[in-house]
Amino acid sequence: MGMLQEFKEFAIKGNVVDLAVGVIIGGAFGKIVDSVVGDLIMPLVGAVVGKLDFSNLFLVLGSVPPGTGTTLDALKKAGVPVFAYGSFITVAVNFAILAFIIFLMIKQINRLKKEAPAPVAEPAPVVTPEDVLLLREIRDSLKK
Repeated sequence: MGMLQEFKEFAIKGNVVDLAVGVIIGGAFGKIVDSVVGDLIMPLVGAVVGKLDFSNLFLVLGSVPPGTGTTLDALKKAGVPVFAYGSFITVAVNFAILAFIIFLMIKQINRLKKEAPAPVAEPAPVVTPEDVLLLREIRDSLKK
C-alpha cells in the first residue's frame, strides 16, 4: 500500500499534471505544425524550386523487382532499400518551424512573467537607540 500512496502523491503534484498537459498540447501542436509544413510551406517551396515534391525525393539503394512502381511508397512496400532524403528535408523544415514557434512562445511567456519593478520605498527613518539618546541628554546637560 505504501508504493501506491507514494505514486498518488507523485501524480497529484502540480509539476506532473503540468507536464502531462504540456505533452498532450505538444502532441496536438505537433500535428498542426506537420499540416502547416506538409500542406502549406513545402508545396510553396516546391513551386519556387521547380514543382518538386520533397516527399518523393529518394535514391534507390537496391535492385528493384520487375513490375514495382517507381514511387517511394511502392518501393518501400516492395522492400527495396531507399535513401529518402526528401522526407528528411520535410521533417527538418518541420522541426525548424516548430522550434521557432516554441522559441517565440517562450520569449512571450518570459516577457509576460517579468514584473514591473516595484517602486523603491523610501527608507524608514533610522531609530536612534535609547542609550545614545541618554548619552546625548547627558552631554547637552553638561554643556549648560
